[in-house]
Amino acid sequence: MTGRPITERDVERILVLIPWLASHPGAAKSEVAARFAITGEQLEKDLRTVLMIGVPPYSPNEYIDVDDEGETVTIRLGDYFRRPLRLTSPEGLALLAAGRALLAVQGSDRAGPLATALDKLERALGHPEVAVEVPRPRVLQDAQEAVAAHARIEMVYWAAGRDDTTTRQVDPAAVFYAAGHWYLDAWCHRAQDDRLFRVDRIRSLRATGEHFEPPPRGVDAPGVYKPRPDDPRVTLDLPASAQWIVEQCPVDTVGERDGRLRVTLTASEISWLERLLLRAGPDARVVDPAELVGTAAVAARRVLNRYRGASRAGGPSRA
Repeated sequence: MTGRPITERDVERILVLIPWLASHPGAAKSEVAARFAITGEQLEKDLRTVLMIGVPPYSPNEYIDVDDEGETVTIRLGDYFRRPLRLTSPEGLALLAAGRALLAVQGSDRAGPLATALDKLERALGHPEVAVEVPRPRVLQDAQEAVAAHARIEMVYWAAGRDDTTTRQVDPAAVFYAAGHWYLDAWCHRAQDDRLFRVDRIRSLRATGEHFEPPPRGVDAPGVYKPRPDDPRVTLDLPASAQWIVEQCPVDTVGERDGRLRVTLTASEISWLERLLLRAGPDARVVDPAELVGTAAVAARRVLNRYRGASRAGGPSRA
């Protein structure tokens, strides 16, 4: 078994982390972790990944060098990264669009080296004011204003894992974009704990008129998902076609066995696990713990019975 593989969200963060560190040599690790809303442990993993970034023929001067001894970190770009790129117009436009999207990632510096380089690329391409539209949920601006004002809010929230809608008051700490979605990081008074909410799942939002004193947020600021110690862990046996689970879900371990995947992850809601298994196909199953081994079959039978019931009633055949 190996450690958790690098996900799309990790790649986005590392692509923003590199130019920021290049322009802030000697930055304190605690400052970097807080800026990018990750733990100190995750920062160390990211820096180990940066060490492996290079280009053929992979000689020492073609890699990014990381000096992270002690409590600070400095990176030095290899010779290749200092040479001007020679791009075709389509390549330049694709790079420009990807770079603009990265500026929405947590921790990006909209006036830093990435933004400056994109401005230069934009002028060289002759495409003024190229913009990448990141989807903006209806309540996004209200959430951002509540964060800035330290204003307590009441919201109606739909939890996809439980297919449940609740009304709760929260103290919003941050709004950020990651892996294709906007998230609200907040203290939830209903759960009496920190929670992350998908902003597009907030059905309504209003200010309560109360304000709160924000707590200091350092290296333990959460990422997109932070499993709780008491959340159940499950081990899944998956077909190779379910590789998307490794890329999209926060898995603990992943390995291969006879061309299949063996994945351990946290499943805080059984309904979420059922949906995951159904999407993965009929060859996906739980192997541990024993009480959840039949989860995929139970979910499949329930969906099949729902289809049969709709068909007998003459209604639409849909789950």
